[in-house]
Amino acid sequence: MSNDTFPSVTAPDAFVGLDIGGSKTRGILWVNGAVAADASVGSANVQNVSIETARQHMAELFAQLDVGDVQVVFAGAGGVDTDDDADALRALIAPFVPGAQITVVHDTRLLLAAGGATTGVAVIAGTGSAAWGANDDGDQARAGGWGYLLGDEGSGYWLGREAVRYSLHQMDLGAPADELTRELLKYCKLNEPGELIGHFHQGTTRRYWAAASPVIFAAAANGHAHALDLVDQAGADLAGMAHQVANQLGIQGPIVLGSGLGSNVPALQEAFTRHLAAKGITDVRILAQDPIAGVPLLVSAREL
Repeated sequence: MSNDTFPSVTAPDAFVGLDIGGSKTRGILWVNGAVAADASVGSANVQNVSIETARQHMAELFAQLDVGDVQVVFAGAGGVDTDDDADALRALIAPFVPGAQITVVHDTRLLLAAGGATTGVAVIAGTGSAAWGANDDGDQARAGGWGYLLGDEGSGYWLGREAVRYSLHQMDLGAPADELTRELLKYCKLNEPGELIGHFHQGTTRRYWAAASPVIFAAAANGHAHALDLVDQAGADLAGMAHQVANQLGIQGPIVLGSGLGSNVPALQEAFTRHLAAKGITDVRILAQDPIAGVPLLVSAREL
């Protein structure tokens, strides 16, 4: 179990929180306000894996959680953009918790609640990217979250792809491979920049390229000019999404930054905070726990 902080709640007596990500699914059972079980399995997000794999992983997860008395399930997942998306995921969960009330939301709502707020803007910076927010009037707004083919600026995938583009551009110019390209080739187990073209298009996944993002951050830490520019641009793009949502809702924060990169990469956090400050927003929180920690607040606030 991680060091996440899980607020105690008084009702319902038993409920399950799910955080269904692109690479893993985490589930927690709360009973009488305390964590009774905590388990993780592979992704059950049907936008990332087949419905058969998603169902298998969901079965594995619920096999580790004693859900006999569960009355409520609150699930957050990436890619829940329509009622049909929510209904499909609800149907996947329902056989494992007969009779329970199941709520499915975009995972940014978990992130905001894990930052201790039910109003404000949540920004995901992980394999993908997205921003979502709500104000005191109940209005909601979002930016990004369109997926890697249409956007995901500032995400791990975006950084990995941009490093590939940089390396290929340098190759076209006849420039020798520099630190960023050499480390990228080492990550990919390739010998020449030209091999990146086929490697990118044949059999690699967005998670594979997102996992290359530490190469960019390491090069930036060593002063590589283009890597520094990429990290700054990622922070600017994420800040732009947050600012757009805040403007639509007429609020100044809080802005909660989380997910894999958002919670763990200081250089990205600094760029994000700096670009928001330039836009006049200073109430920025860096999430230090998993988004699933926000489920008790959502349940106790009766957002079901």
